[in-house]
Amino acid sequence: MAIITKITTQQKNQDRYNVFMDYGKGEEFAFSVDSDVLIKFQLKKGMDLDDFSFLEIQFQDDIRKAYHQAIQYLAKRMRSEKEIRDYLTKKENDEPIINEVLHKLAAQKYIDDEEYAHAFVRTQVNTTDKGPDLIWLELKDRGIKEELARQALQGFSYDLQVEKASILAKKFFEKNTKDSERIVKQKLEGLLLRKGYPFEIIQMAVNVSELDKDSNAEMDAIRYQGEKIYRKYSHLHGYEYKQKMKQALYRKGFAMDLIEKFLAEKEES
Repeated sequence: MAIITKITTQQKNQDRYNVFMDYGKGEEFAFSVDSDVLIKFQLKKGMDLDDFSFLEIQFQDDIRKAYHQAIQYLAKRMRSEKEIRDYLTKKENDEPIINEVLHKLAAQKYIDDEEYAHAFVRTQVNTTDKGPDLIWLELKDRGIKEELARQALQGFSYDLQVEKASILAKKFFEKNTKDSERIVKQKLEGLLLRKGYPFEIIQMAVNVSELDKDSNAEMDAIRYQGEKIYRKYSHLHGYEYKQKMKQALYRKGFAMDLIEKFLAEKEES
């Protein structure tokens, strides 16, 4: 047992109080508490505290500290339960403390993984070019349960996926006019896969983008690539020259009829 001898307000934090006690050897600082904990346990000068009461006060005060950390973390944006748990763990809070805080936050509706999942999907759809598969992985990484993630992703409709993937595909085609159509397709499919679009959507986007392609684009591309290759093999002649040119252009993704057309054009020039 020990007696509280003095309670003072902290200078740098008016919501916290320093509690001094006499353990039989004179007054000394014992602990500090949040104002809510002070009121909850009705701490005051002259009050006796046993070991159990002391531990319970410390436990509740640790909960208050972690709760304030969580509120500050939530102030910037919505968070999933896992994100808050990870953050409080990083702040070196014990698991029982974290569980109490999460329970309190859930009761106050500060944590709602269902609402978080829907808001997260809306934000990703409206502000990024990510596909549903990538958004799914990010929801999973944030601790969202599979069923909640699936429900939230219903807001990312099939038509909207095609639209966003098609925009990406069109821009990609426009930026890669100097490559063959086959190479551009391969690169584009890889890009859209990394962005998280399913193969069905990718094929649809590629097909839509091809409809807008300039009919002369492939010939322009082979001329560009062919000139570079020609500089490499211009010292060769006859059969060897043609075979080297054909092999190089074929590896660049051009069709044989287009290669023959380019070589004939080159000979005429």
